[in-house]
Amino acid sequence: MRRYVFPLVLGIVGVAILMNLGFWQLRRMEEKRVYLDEIEARIGNAPIPLPAEPEEGPHKFQAVWAEGRFTGEYLEVLAGQRGAGPGVLVIEALALPDGRRIMVQRGFLPEEARTLPRAAQEARVEGNLHWPQDSSSSTPPPDAKTGLWFARDVAGMAAKLNTEPTLIVAREPTGDGIAPLPVDTSGIPNDHWGYAIQWFLLAATWAGMTLFLLWRIRARKV
Repeated sequence: MRRYVFPLVLGIVGVAILMNLGFWQLRRMEEKRVYLDEIEARIGNAPIPLPAEPEEGPHKFQAVWAEGRFTGEYLEVLAGQRGAGPGVLVIEALALPDGRRIMVQRGFLPEEARTLPRAAQEARVEGNLHWPQDSSSSTPPPDAKTGLWFARDVAGMAAKLNTEPTLIVAREPTGDGIAPLPVDTSGIPNDHWGYAIQWFLLAATWAGMTLFLLWRIRARKV
């Protein structure tokens, strides 16, 4: 009987740990669902006036509006659009009547339209505040020759355009043939169900291996 104790304890502990990890993933799945519902509600709400001091924590994805003048100072971020091929995201400085300068992601512009002139103009922008996390340690810096950026970096773009680190992603057209790309939750995956299944399958495998080991021990004893 003593020969069964260690593998049996090991099996029970292993199954318990793996099952607990699976149930934790199910809890995380529900938490993520609630989080995504909150974001979608914030995105779809009626826009409010741009806050005086936007902060990422309370204001990320908040629907806002602002009126001002596009200054003609802009950055281009490498992008692609299904059905339109390669192009850029246009990030332009917007000067507000009170002297503030913010950034607006006006949207996508195909490669062949990049050379078309874009004049300074008055605009009312409706969209969502955003602090995208596009860059990583492997993202190259902006191209010194072309000025093309390879990821959105709110702080870096603000320094380049001499604006505050506030970015509105337009959800309505702002002119010049630039197609808006509104924010959504498609980039925030909720994959915890798949992870839970993996842990439960590992628990079942561990249980099966434990039973097989106990059977081998019994067979040897016989």
